Amino acid sequence: MNLLKEGITKQAVIKTAQTRKLTVDGLTKAYPVYKVRLDWLFYNDQNDRIATWISQYKAQHDGKAPNSSDREAYNAIIEQFIVESNPEAIRKTQTNIELVDQREAGVVLADGRIIDGNRRVTCLRRLAAKNDRFGYFETVILDRNIEHSAKQIKMLELSIQHGEESKVDYNPIDRLVGIYNDIISTRLLSFEEYARSTNESETEVKKRVEVAKLMVEFLEFINAPEQFYIARDLQLYYPLEELLKLIKKCRTEDEIEDMKIAVFTNVLMQTAGDMTRFVRHIKAVVGTEYQEEFFEEQKEIAAKVVDTLPEQGRVNTAVISEVVRSNDEVVQELERSMEKTLTKVKKNETKNRPIQLAEKATTFLESIDTHILLKMNDSELRRLARQLDKLEQTIGRIRENL
Repeated sequence: MNLLKEGITKQAVIKTAQTRKLTVDGLTKAYPVYKVRLDWLFYNDQNDRIATWISQYKAQHDGKAPNSSDREAYNAIIEQFIVESNPEAIRKTQTNIELVDQREAGVVLADGRIIDGNRRVTCLRRLAAKNDRFGYFETVILDRNIEHSAKQIKMLELSIQHGEESKVDYNPIDRLVGIYNDIISTRLLSFEEYARSTNESETEVKKRVEVAKLMVEFLEFINAPEQFYIARDLQLYYPLEELLKLIKKCRTEDEIEDMKIAVFTNVLMQTAGDMTRFVRHIKAVVGTEYQEEFFEEQKEIAAKVVDTLPEQGRVNTAVISEVVRSNDEVVQELERSMEKTLTKVKKNETKNRPIQLAEKATTFLESIDTHILLKMNDSELRRLARQLDKLEQTIGRIRENL
């Protein structure tokens, strides 16, 4: 089926007088906008958000993805995911379309695959169920298919979603899933191509790839490989971003693995209300004499957690919330380990504070350029002398207590 051939012939596609500018293959031009009947369209399973939702569907249906050959059933499943992901945004968009009609054209491929406009199509589908007036989607139609133009189509989708309009409401985990699939898993795009499409620096993209790898490792750690929706439900992005910063402070591969185990275990068990802040607390332990002891304790507790995890295929968000995190004894062990270590670190900092201050004072004094003294007047020299006298008196009092 081709929208620009059969669609027009069967009057499921109607050309309008509107156009929309798009940059495809580096060339920007105005493309004609068509009205396409909704039942000729289908959601793009390679969209970052939809890929996350499909991971949830597969986990609930013995690893089977929605059957896209049954277009209406497939669309109904994805539509429900889109509505549940942000009901308020759907309500606002739907109300707006009902009042003033669709104002911004989308982008679809000639086979009906939606590249830009999932939320608008969803709202139109819901409105069309009650009023046939909303049974068409206004959109550009690109005469391409996903099999032969996958890279170009993905770059276009990224530029629209992240380079133009949807940065604000795009879940960071969905972006991680996309970047993992596009750069690591399928190698569809290079760092440079992804960065160019999203209007970011390669450094930013590489950082997000590292966070995406940590997400994948976490899911493997909890026996839920590639169940990306769990990472979204647990709001993992910012704790993992903090973990990446800590990893850069580790000196050996063993330290990195210990760090991951500690953070993964605490995030899984949710030992704090704000897990991002919790991960930051570990920063105070890194590099201290208590680091090794802390990681050894954490690994022992982690082993208990891993032993109680359900087998692969049985881990989901509900199980984590209702079963895994209900182990109060383990949660308390993790909390005590953290609190005990932080207390030791703080006491040690207090004990060493005089040394640190003396070192700072010495550094400041050593930085004085004595040649400047020749340029100072008598009043300034007398003022300096008084300060040196005070320093000597202070040093004397401290020495008396040594």
